[in-house]
Amino acid sequence: MTNIEQAMNNFLEKESLLSDYATKSSDAIRIEKENSNDIRTPYFRDVDRIIHSLSYTRYLGKTQVYSFKDNDHISKRMIHVQLVSKISRTIARALNLNEDLCEAIALAHDIGHTPLGHSGEAMLNEISLKELGEYFSHNVQSVRELMYVDACGKGINLTIQVLDGVICHNGEMLSSKYEPMKKTKEEFIKQYNDSYKDIKSSKKYRPMTLEGCIVRISDIIAYIGRDIEDAINLGTFKRESIPKNITNILGNNNKEIVNTIVLDIINNSMNKPYIKMSDKVFEALLKLKKFNHKEIYSKSLTKDEYNYYKTGMEILYKVYLDAIEKNDKRNIIFKVFLNDQTTNYNINTSDKRKVIDFISGMTDKMFLNEIKKYQK
Repeated sequence: MTNIEQAMNNFLEKESLLSDYATKSSDAIRIEKENSNDIRTPYFRDVDRIIHSLSYTRYLGKTQVYSFKDNDHISKRMIHVQLVSKISRTIARALNLNEDLCEAIALAHDIGHTPLGHSGEAMLNEISLKELGEYFSHNVQSVRELMYVDACGKGINLTIQVLDGVICHNGEMLSSKYEPMKKTKEEFIKQYNDSYKDIKSSKKYRPMTLEGCIVRISDIIAYIGRDIEDAINLGTFKRESIPKNITNILGNNNKEIVNTIVLDIINNSMNKPYIKMSDKVFEALLKLKKFNHKEIYSKSLTKDEYNYYKTGMEILYKVYLDAIEKNDKRNIIFKVFLNDQTTNYNINTSDKRKVIDFISGMTDKMFLNEIKKYQK
């Protein structure tokens, strides 16, 4: 036996010690089959593919909540996905589940996010509905980016288990209990395709793995307290304004909030085929989520700012679509995007979809610079 073969066996032997509810390497299914003698297990390999992708690199320039603030300590999307990864791996380690799968899902889950975060997502959704008759949501776009757009349109061929965790991560939907639902490759692909037409159903998709369930709740844990710290740092509100019926249970800072929820989940999910919070912690978290929406997310942009960026995005959409239709190679959509995409992507993707792919992949800075060029 070679050293490489021994290393591969060592990885798999460690997996044999995981919980009966854990997702194993033997369960891994890829979009495209691969023959690879690789010492990395499938989900560990997915992590490497994700962090080396250009989509992942652009996290550095994408909003978490606050855009264009002169404060280097305000969270960007890159920080958020790393926090989700850390929290999900902590829970997975305690429950003896697959940490590599959690990490891969966590690091990839927001790759399809637009500039300006959820505000930008809402703007692009309006354009998509008007132009294509299809919904735009960042979790679905994340899967599209990973399958069809990144790597110059070839995609990076991740496992179905990772892609499914990404499309099902919806951190806006809070539940006290998360239970996986088995799926085939074909069922996953059908859910992905259906998401463009049925946004309500897609928000209720359940992950196919317990690790996917962990990432879904970890997404909320990662942003709920950190967004509070950012808001306080910017002087949006004072810590004392958080209601006592929340802080008495969860704590009043990010460290306490994360610790309380993580320990509660571990305590209620040990040796179980589901991920669960106690009723007390769930109710407090639900109240905190509503508080954040009222005091943070609804105030992240003023009405004038929102309208300015919305108009700017609509203008950019028309400018880029016109450039494609006229084959204007001088336009930036060709220079930094379409010229590098494969022939397969350029032939099989509609012009309108190309523009949406391009805009959704922009960093905040690029988006702002572009609208300044065309906004009067």
